[in-house]
Amino acid sequence: MLGKELRSLRERTGVTAEAVSVELGFSRSKISRVEAGDIPLPKLADLEKMMDRYEVTDLDDRAALLKMQRDSLSKEPFTSYRNVLPSGALMYFGLERDAVKIRGYENNVVHGLLQDESYAQALAASAKIVEERTTEFVERGVRLRMERKERLSAGGTEVHIVLTENTLRTVIGSPEVMRAQYAEIIRLNELDNVEVQIIPEDLPTYRAGFNFTVLEFTDLDPVVQSDSSKAITMWSKESDVGQYKRQFDAMVKAAPGPSQTPQILHNLEQKLWT
Repeated sequence: MLGKELRSLRERTGVTAEAVSVELGFSRSKISRVEAGDIPLPKLADLEKMMDRYEVTDLDDRAALLKMQRDSLSKEPFTSYRNVLPSGALMYFGLERDAVKIRGYENNVVHGLLQDESYAQALAASAKIVEERTTEFVERGVRLRMERKERLSAGGTEVHIVLTENTLRTVIGSPEVMRAQYAEIIRLNELDNVEVQIIPEDLPTYRAGFNFTVLEFTDLDPVVQSDSSKAITMWSKESDVGQYKRQFDAMVKAAPGPSQTPQILHNLEQKLWT
């Protein structure tokens, strides 16, 4: 849909694909493949350049193209992992990559963006036989999770994760794996763009019943996702997003601050894994 519209706009202005590629610094192949729908246009800045070049000034028209661009991310950036992902995951990961702020809550396992590689490997392997997964399936899934984590170290996105203590008490793999996972959370929590909070088991406060992640963008409205083993559900209505934001804010307010996370983890490690 986006490619077709961009081609129509280009032809309406009477400019060739070659001229656009030269003016905007894109390859000729990229212009052709985007217009043909073979590849999406993952960067918002690239779409902005093309809209400016094609003289798209109406705000509603630009908003419509931005929505098409977001929808086209269903093919990016992890198409090579298509066979190991649940329905809706490709679009979500594309949005996750472009988000400027990520706020996540987990009450079952450690949030994917915080998982240590050994933890991710053990978690995937534990379901291998039950869910009839191949070794390749498991390994590719772990590689995907580690690629997603790279965004934290890059520092371009604010990440705030809330975990229940239950997620850290449930043994995945072995005590050694759990100790490594605790250390990884402490390391990530020290990054300037990452905050991790833990709701203690004995704290009488509100806990959401299901995991969710709120994604916020510079030029798009925020969205919320929650997943299962088979599918990812996403919400974009303002009322739905607002409800999840309130849930997140309530848990952030009640939980000990990020500065207390290392001590909570040290205490749990001594109690459970030593």
